Amino acid sequence: MTPVLLRGVRMKQDRVRDMPVLLGPERALMLDAVGAAILARVDGARDLDAIIDDLAAAYDAPAEVIRGDVEAFLADLAEKRLLEMQA
Repeated sequence: MTPVLLRGVRMKQDRVRDMPVLLGPERALMLDAVGAAILARVDGARDLDAIIDDLAAAYDAPAEVIRGDVEAFLADLAEKRLLEMQA
């Protein structure tokens, strides 16, 4: 499965608050460092396993530990209709 941001959704740096924001139609979500790190890897080309492996390597953490957090975060974005998982 490959996570893909839906059309019209993008990540941007909010200059006023100096933090990353996910912008979608009629909504904005403030992102913490973890959310920003995950979304920085959502490029439509990398599948879920590749994103998890990259995060595990970048943060020197076991992929099994990271997987639950990444899957929950992406599922929440999918529920909010900001992202979809493509086969």
